[in-house]
Amino acid sequence: MSAQTKPAQGLPADDDAHTWTGKARRWMLGKLPPDKLLPEDQPSYVMSWAYVFGMGAIASLLWIIVSGAVLGLNGPQWYHVSSLGSFVNSTHLWSVELFFIFMVVHLWLKFWMAAWRGGRVLTWVTGMLSFVVSIVAAFTGYLLQTNFDSQWIAFEAKDALNSVGVGAWFNVANVGQIFVWHITLLPLAVGAVVVLHVLLVRVHGVVPPLEAAEGDAQLLDASPAPGHPPGPSHPLESANSQDSAEPRDAAR
Repeated sequence: MSAQTKPAQGLPADDDAHTWTGKARRWMLGKLPPDKLLPEDQPSYVMSWAYVFGMGAIASLLWIIVSGAVLGLNGPQWYHVSSLGSFVNSTHLWSVELFFIFMVVHLWLKFWMAAWRGGRVLTWVTGMLSFVVSIVAAFTGYLLQTNFDSQWIAFEAKDALNSVGVGAWFNVANVGQIFVWHITLLPLAVGAVVVLHVLLVRVHGVVPPLEAAEGDAQLLDASPAPGHPPGPSHPLESANSQDSAEPRDAAR
């Protein structure tokens, strides 16, 4: 058997990939190279407030996960009796409300911007899917308040779920089952969809405004590479410079 030759460090031989791990690495690097995954520059239109609400929803989601983990580890008695537990429980609720406010504004803005343009259909679909799964997660959270409100909501919802035939698999009156849904399954689903959504944004780039005319190349800091003259920061500028150069050449 001949030993496989190892490429120089930092230069993987992707063309010679013969295992599924090597092929997966080649596919991932082709779809999402490091400069796309962690970019240093963003298009200048990202400075608009229209692009802030998505990050606000992610920041709220992070605090939802942290505060929810603290509440789950300490249990209902802690956040009903302890003043600190009541405060953490309140911040958990406030972060959920902020999360939905930011997400609704984000989705409406992206709808009016036609954010599915330029091959970004899956990005739009994952954004809507995260909103739908988040609604189910918030519903199970209301059921875990362990008070009269949650009891009333649970039995009203149980009648509705039984009427459509899914009450046997999603029993909202079973607190233990709802704990598993709210603390384990639904957060994993929301987190997975949000991570996929962010990765798709990195792959396809931030959607430009409708009036930007394919302005994905419009960088905030278009500093030229060493040894190269500075170029236009927008593809339209390149086209305009070429058009303006043609009459001068004709005049010569």
